[in-house]
Amino acid sequence: MTVLKDTPTRILDEAEALFAEKGYKATSLGEVADRVGIRSPSLYNHFKNKEALYQAVLDRLIALFNEPLNKMLQHPVTRSSIQEWLETIVELHYTHPNLARLLQHAALAGGPHTSVIVNQMFRPLFEHRPEGPELGFFQGNDLEPWAVMAFNNIVMSYITMAPMYREMLPVDPFSEEGLMRQKQLISQLARLVFSVGDEPTGVGIGEAG
Repeated sequence: MTVLKDTPTRILDEAEALFAEKGYKATSLGEVADRVGIRSPSLYNHFKNKEALYQAVLDRLIALFNEPLNKMLQHPVTRSSIQEWLETIVELHYTHPNLARLLQHAALAGGPHTSVIVNQMFRPLFEHRPEGPELGFFQGNDLEPWAVMAFNNIVMSYITMAPMYREMLPVDPFSEEGLMRQKQLISQLARLVFSVGDEPTGVGIGEAG
């Protein structure tokens, strides 16, 4: 049974696709309205301007991708829980590739609310919480921010760059087998990272999984 989406959801879906395809600056509200099948003035009944629409698109994507992290941080963080979280993020990027594309445009060409992206999506990965569990790859090591950034770059750039390598790869990078191999790679890299550091666990945030 097909579920009909309401107009605001359809606007968000089409705007997300356009922002991911063209970036914030190159996307017009007229294009969004055309894709939704409504007149441009009708769009303003739901979003007051392009910036507000862009923010709504970001909010929806950030909430989706932050949910696994928030869930993990509700419990003692272990190696296994971090690896499970990483694999979940890989899967989310496969099923929702627009976030990586949108962020690439934001990084290269700019756009409003880039600080929102940093603060809501990435800062929690860098912060230590004395009152609760930490999400650390290199405990007490100056390379920790670079490790976190590298993992983000690997996962997100796969979505934006893999099509360039499709003809050279033995399987379609966006097939189920391609997804499995990407998850295996991330898991192996995580285990290598965990082996670095002064603490036996390499992360120092709960018992080893």
